[in-house]
Amino acid sequence: MPENAGGSERGPKGAPVVFESPLYPFRSNFHRLPDGLRLHYLDEGAAHAAPVVMVHGNPTWSFYYREMVRGLSDRHRCLVPDHVGMGLSDRPDDKRYAFTLARRIEDFGHWLDAVEPSRPLDLIVHDWGGAIGIGWAARNPDRVRRLVVLNTWAFNIPEGEGLPASLKFARTRLGGFLINRFNAFSGLAVRMATASRLEREVASGLVAPYRGSPLERLATLRFVQDIPLSESDPAWSVLSETESRLSSLADKPILIAWGGRDFVFDDRVLAIWREIWPSARVEYLADAGHYVLEDAADRIVPMARDFLAGDGQ
Repeated sequence: MPENAGGSERGPKGAPVVFESPLYPFRSNFHRLPDGLRLHYLDEGAAHAAPVVMVHGNPTWSFYYREMVRGLSDRHRCLVPDHVGMGLSDRPDDKRYAFTLARRIEDFGHWLDAVEPSRPLDLIVHDWGGAIGIGWAARNPDRVRRLVVLNTWAFNIPEGEGLPASLKFARTRLGGFLINRFNAFSGLAVRMATASRLEREVASGLVAPYRGSPLERLATLRFVQDIPLSESDPAWSVLSETESRLSSLADKPILIAWGGRDFVFDDRVLAIWREIWPSARVEYLADAGHYVLEDAADRIVPMARDFLAGDGQ
């Protein structure tokens, strides 16, 4: 069941941490998963309003959607989870939690069944949030009303394609050591994932949950290691199943807002989305990077607001 909390104190596996910032003036809520781990989430707006669910990727957290929440919560119930091991959710180790895509989709569904068990949902997804959120949506198309897709994917790497150099390095032994011990992935992302320079307070907010001990950022490493490169990787079959079901969402209104200066999901990935969902509305933001909301929230939030109201398609 959901639990309300005024602060953002960690569960038993992590040191108590409170994140306070005028950029993130939201009340913390917690959902307890079957194994006892707590999943932190935002719940802003009227409970009876149309629900919109925002799913973050790696290494961001619900802070990434702060402007979207501000822009939509007057007319929507905005629900924004932090994946286990990320943001203000509990920090389990490998013995207690399986850091796999299958488990992420399972957790996401368990949380949704508790907070919005029956009404049609609007989904906004980014980065790994696409593999998770669209992964759930493709298995539950009757529960989805509209989709907003921000620089993400939900299919396996096409034959002949590979990972960007930065992600390849992150999967090496040295890269893993730097991520886990020195917060290299989150720290470098705030410098590389935007086309424009982030304000200091924003950069600090994005990396805040991943400072401290290696356990604080274990999930950021495991996410990178879970990217499937071959059929032997655990996430490959999960993404294959998702890909086989994407046609079940093709008749939904879909808005793709795409940053053209993304070093992870480039125009080749966008071309695949265009082929999968040819009727989707595509807004190409040539001057925005991978953290597309950080570069272009002033354009994307009004666009999403109109689209979710039915005014944009």
